[in-house]
Amino acid sequence: MNWDDPSFQYPGRLNAAGVLLDNAVSLSGWGDRDCLVSGDGEIRLSYGDLFSWSNRIANVLVEDLGLVPGNRVLLHCFNHPWAVAAWFGIVKAGGVVVTTMPLLRASELQKTVDKAEIGVALCDERLMGEMSKVSGDIRVVPFGGADAEDLLIRAAAKSDQFQTVSTAADDVALLAFTSGTTGEPKCTMHFHRDVIAISDMFLPTVKPTEDDVFCGSPPLAFTFGLGGLVIFPMRVGASAVLTERPGPEFLSAIAEHSATISFTAPTAYRGMVAARREYDFSSLRCGVSAGETLPEPTWKQFKQEMGLSLIDGIGATELLHIFISASGKDIRPGSTGKPLPGVTAAVVDEEIRPVPDGEVGLLAVQAPTGCRYLNDERQTEYVRKGWNLTGDSYLRDEDGYLWYQARADDMIISSGYNIAGPEVESSLLKHPNVAEAAVVGAPDEMRTQIVKAYVVLREETSPSDDLAVELQDFVKSDIAPYKYPREVEFVSELPRTQTGKVQRFKLREQTQSE
Repeated sequence: MNWDDPSFQYPGRLNAAGVLLDNAVSLSGWGDRDCLVSGDGEIRLSYGDLFSWSNRIANVLVEDLGLVPGNRVLLHCFNHPWAVAAWFGIVKAGGVVVTTMPLLRASELQKTVDKAEIGVALCDERLMGEMSKVSGDIRVVPFGGADAEDLLIRAAAKSDQFQTVSTAADDVALLAFTSGTTGEPKCTMHFHRDVIAISDMFLPTVKPTEDDVFCGSPPLAFTFGLGGLVIFPMRVGASAVLTERPGPEFLSAIAEHSATISFTAPTAYRGMVAARREYDFSSLRCGVSAGETLPEPTWKQFKQEMGLSLIDGIGATELLHIFISASGKDIRPGSTGKPLPGVTAAVVDEEIRPVPDGEVGLLAVQAPTGCRYLNDERQTEYVRKGWNLTGDSYLRDEDGYLWYQARADDMIISSGYNIAGPEVESSLLKHPNVAEAAVVGAPDEMRTQIVKAYVVLREETSPSDDLAVELQDFVKSDIAPYKYPREVEFVSELPRTQTGKVQRFKLREQTQSE
């Protein structure tokens, strides 16, 4: 990893909760400043409130539940201030947080519990139905309810003082599961120093101040959400609005709380444009997009209709957060940007040799954070010769900007041509009748593969054979004709992970069975 930069030389003893929360109160004097507010406005915690409640929760964990440093604690929750208090309580006590998304079912939770060897789980009362079905030697404590055993009721009776555990900077602070866009999720391990490093890498791009109000749609279990809604605002003394569901709840929260910085996916930014007359988004000064590539048509439409230049970024659960991006005048629409401070990126071939600028290859990254899978043989696939291989195909231009082409397994080879699915998707999205599009390679005896497009139409448009031909001709006129989708299938929705990423592997599997 890249640790030569003095900006990332952290002390040997470091607890992420101590840096982000304890120091905010004791050193920076931010105790009375707003820190977290629920989307409905019913729960509002200052930095001092969060400090006290996380201390109380840490005391419950240690005194009542027998937590010792290194124990793993499942946090099954919505995006909510009490969930963040629990997160900090776990980290303060030296525990390892394993946050899971609220939509997970019992079978999925069981896999997480087994893989991470969970002994204690803190669960939002409203999610206990699925959690109660999980088997094993696991103690589940609900929070947000009225029962005497509720975490918050127990915490209220505890001292609001707790000595944050002095962890090593390279002790594991959290386990994060990948979103499973290519199949079986992997479990990644991240150190206390990683939690701080991602903010020091990315904040120069966003340039937040203590007056900013962060808001976003990704779950806290998705590291994009953890960074954008907890770590980043708290690093600078800002506040965050936590909404439990994407869509209208998220959009209305921006308007009601005058949010200034948004973290969400391209789909949501397209939704903002469509809803701009229903909600007041005038408070926004910055929008960060990640989770999927940001199509150039989406960037241009948002700029035209909303007046903001969206910040695109590529991140990975394996590296914890965004590592390539650009902002302001450095943005080139369609390009992901350049490596962040402390990051080195290269475009390489299968032997990890650099390819010339302008040629497509694999993205390789070295950063202050890096991939560490928990008990997974795929570690040797992701990390090779000291580089993290993200699984993305990129090209670098002569100015050092990196241009996303496709996931490596989304590159379509048809009649000897390499066709990047996202380029075709971007072209389809320019058509006024197309709301969403996903492109994959379908088997073909003559061409090996053909380009197949799955298209979601706008509400006022009906699918037809004539429209399919119109879309094919539209793409031919927009990009090289050999890239056009030879098959167009209209669908009501695209398969997505719970973090909103399109699961193209499911579409590829579907083409195999047709």
